[in-house]
Amino acid sequence: MPNLPAEITDSHCHLDFPDFAEELPDVVERAVAAGVTRMVTICTKLRNEPQVRAIAEQFAPVFFAAATHPMSVADEPMASVEDLVKLAQHPKFVAIGESGLDYHYTADSKPVQRESLINHIAAARQTGLPLIIHSRDADSDMADILAAEHRSGAFSCVMHCFSSGPELAKAALDLGFYLSMSGIATFPKSQSVRDIFAAAPVDRILVETDAPYLAPPPFRGRRNEPAYTAHTAQVGADVFNMDYADFAAQTQANFDRLFTKVSRWDGGT
Repeated sequence: MPNLPAEITDSHCHLDFPDFAEELPDVVERAVAAGVTRMVTICTKLRNEPQVRAIAEQFAPVFFAAATHPMSVADEPMASVEDLVKLAQHPKFVAIGESGLDYHYTADSKPVQRESLINHIAAARQTGLPLIIHSRDADSDMADILAAEHRSGAFSCVMHCFSSGPELAKAALDLGFYLSMSGIATFPKSQSVRDIFAAAPVDRILVETDAPYLAPPPFRGRRNEPAYTAHTAQVGADVFNMDYADFAAQTQANFDRLFTKVSRWDGGT
């Protein structure tokens, strides 16, 4: 860990989860002290969007995104393109997501997951905002859908918490997409994930926590929080054989290039 933390961004966390309810101001303060000067908090069910939006409005460093998570699509109303486009009018709404496919826990809802994903892609395309993708045990279908939809009209995308195989990584990178490094990449048994990141262009890498999940060492097994992005970024710097400050600056530039609405943010309302 650097003594004077370079600025980094937690590109994916869930600050509305009950894990943070009792100390959210302290969580944000600790993040900023660790150099995490921006956080994107993710709404996974559209009915919770007002609460997530309120967090972004309360804390200057926090921005937000919203979607219906693939594990919830069978139990939630289908997110329409119109609904998502309307939400995106908020000045701190900066991405469409997380959407995607999860065949590990919810394979029985594959058809509705695919329908939902295509709606979210259409909203990303229409708004010009990046799409945030969750993909688990669905590499082939995910690669096929992203490629087919991209041929129908370009959109930008980050593969959040990337821990899939090298084929999906290549498919995403070939489309110009980004890979986000979470605490998974820091786990001792995750060398194959680190190898995938090491083979990727460094100008296509983001860092995140997915807090409250996936805390990196030395906090593994405990609640994750945005401040711990710095520990993942240190591993990222090691993977790319870069100084921490240089890697942090690179991920900041990458984030700004993808999340253009954040890079243009002037603190207004």
